[in-house]
Amino acid sequence: MTGWSRDKTWREECGVFAAVGVPHAAAVVGLGLHALQHRGQESSGLVSCDERGEFHSHKGIGLVSEVYDDAILAELPGQLAVGHNRYSTTGSLTLENTQPLRVVYRGGPLALAHNGNLVNARELRQGLEGSGSIFQTTLDTEIFLHLMALSTAEGPEEGLVEAAQQVRGAFSLVVLTRDAVLALRDPHGFRPLCIGRLGDGYVVASETCALDLVAAEFVRDVEPGEMVRIDPKGLRSRRVMPAATPARHCIFEHIYFSRPDSRVFGETVDRVRRRIGHRLAEEHPVGADLVIAVPDSSNSIALGFSERSGIRFELGLIRNHYVGRTFIQPHQGERDSTVRVKFNPVHEVLRGERVVLVDDSIVRGTTSRKLVRMIRRAGAREVHFRVGSPPVTHPCFYGIDTPSRRELIGAVKTVEEIREFLGADSLGYLSHQGLLACERDGGRFCSACFTGHYPVAVDPSASKLALETLHRTTSAGPAS
Repeated sequence: MTGWSRDKTWREECGVFAAVGVPHAAAVVGLGLHALQHRGQESSGLVSCDERGEFHSHKGIGLVSEVYDDAILAELPGQLAVGHNRYSTTGSLTLENTQPLRVVYRGGPLALAHNGNLVNARELRQGLEGSGSIFQTTLDTEIFLHLMALSTAEGPEEGLVEAAQQVRGAFSLVVLTRDAVLALRDPHGFRPLCIGRLGDGYVVASETCALDLVAAEFVRDVEPGEMVRIDPKGLRSRRVMPAATPARHCIFEHIYFSRPDSRVFGETVDRVRRRIGHRLAEEHPVGADLVIAVPDSSNSIALGFSERSGIRFELGLIRNHYVGRTFIQPHQGERDSTVRVKFNPVHEVLRGERVVLVDDSIVRGTTSRKLVRMIRRAGAREVHFRVGSPPVTHPCFYGIDTPSRRELIGAVKTVEEIREFLGADSLGYLSHQGLLACERDGGRFCSACFTGHYPVAVDPSASKLALETLHRTTSAGPAS
């Protein structure tokens, strides 16, 4: 696990992986899900299709290593399979809400795995339930299946097209049928989705790091608004929705979400983060003795800061990668224990030094404050905080679990007030203009979390449990 599992309250969305025309496809998908563990650590599911067209599935709560073993994967036969790692951005954590969602369609069985959030999910679900649809989950993902079921189209491919044309928001998804995998991306291209070649077959993944693990060769990205059908005979592409001009890729994939060894939106993530670090050092120079990162997602940014500033990079914080999410419970004081169990300072590195602490972002600020305190207790003479993104001032509605605006420290405090809250000697955020300049084409990115300019209209009252609240309301029936 990487990044914001360290108790930041802005979390990963999800990861999808599929294999087509590949022997023991479930085992390949299982490996791919390992590589995508950083995109979701709550639950995982996998569905395969055998030579007779029968589906086999397994899902569970927990990490990939906890959900599958070799014996389980061996019981999922076939050369077609899809899988999903989940962090809940819509709907609570239950086994029923674990993807892929598997249903019996009129043309045969289907399994669907989705990364992203639909901004019109509530109104669509209300309309579907009013027409008699019965939902089994509180996921916006299930809306795709109900829209497909109501479609008059001949098969699942056309049904998926009709469904996609009715939803709004972010979706990178894979659908398993008896003879193919369909891969589809929303017109804005919010979330990544790529295709790789593996032997005589193909794989589809949220990030290229998953292709590397299964030894697949990167072919290309699924384009915004494109649907790709992949079967054992090959790959067929069609444009099913006009692509937005320009695209609106999530800029936080480059800042934090994606692994640094992935190539996302046409760029290696590590290279973008190094440029962010360079720009951050230019915008906020400081006299200091060493640069340290908040591991792991900030490592490349801190290295870039060190390269440009000439201040040496050191490993001043060590992260424990083997701490479960529930090891420390919320009721234990101010949760300083949570930070201590996940990070430990290297006293010999920090003692008596002027330290630049580099992080990718600050959300609520509580964890950042505890880290500053920890570094001072380790003997640092000064602590200068540098952030590889602008202040986060607005929640995301496109597939990330964020606090409300009133809980975002960047929305309610000035930079100087945040510095005082953190207890840092100085604080510098990367400017919005500077961030966009670190991209080859900054105009292709969504940065609504910094600006409040949402490329797809959103419901500001929405939350990740909105559909669950709706489900409870409709299940209760009319008041007596």
